Amino acid sequence: MNPRLRRLENDYLELRRRFDGDSRIHIVPFPPMPPEVYAITYLVPSLRLDARGELARTDQTTVTLTLPIGYPREKPHAVTVDPVFHPNFGAYVCIADFWAPGQSLGDIVVSIGDMLQFRKYNIRSPLNAIAAEWANTNAATLPLSTITLGEVSAPLNVVIGPPVETISPPSPNWAPPKEGHVDLV
Repeated sequence: MNPRLRRLENDYLELRRRFDGDSRIHIVPFPPMPPEVYAITYLVPSLRLDARGELARTDQTTVTLTLPIGYPREKPHAVTVDPVFHPNFGAYVCIADFWAPGQSLGDIVVSIGDMLQFRKYNIRSPLNAIAAEWANTNAATLPLSTITLGEVSAPLNVVIGPPVETISPPSPNWAPPKEGHVDLV
């Protein structure tokens, strides 16, 4: 298997390991396997402009994350299905000013979730200057929430099998074997 396919497979397994069971994020990989495109639905608070152009809170945002042919040397490309009001969201999501191939895909998924909640934003090189100005003016009211993705908050459902047959206590006249002597039953 070539190094890129191995990386894609490892990324897929990492996303499953980190986010399966987290009800605040739904990740859908698109074929072929290993996936190069994911639809990620975040169930965290974020902002957008409504039909009248007024700021509105939403609790669901879907991001399409595409891993280009040059990945991991090239950074993933992220776009939102619906526009998001955020300094670093525009025609695409500014994942990072500087990309390093060793960066984990799971960390990018968490980073986008943090950005949606305004836990993370960069007003120095914005894609949306109006959102940057708003974030600067309203910094005291941010973040929108502090949900950490990839940490399962609800208890896991553990299925326990049928009870194991109990062992009866030894009879009153039972004695441990003498040293050097083994009873074969």
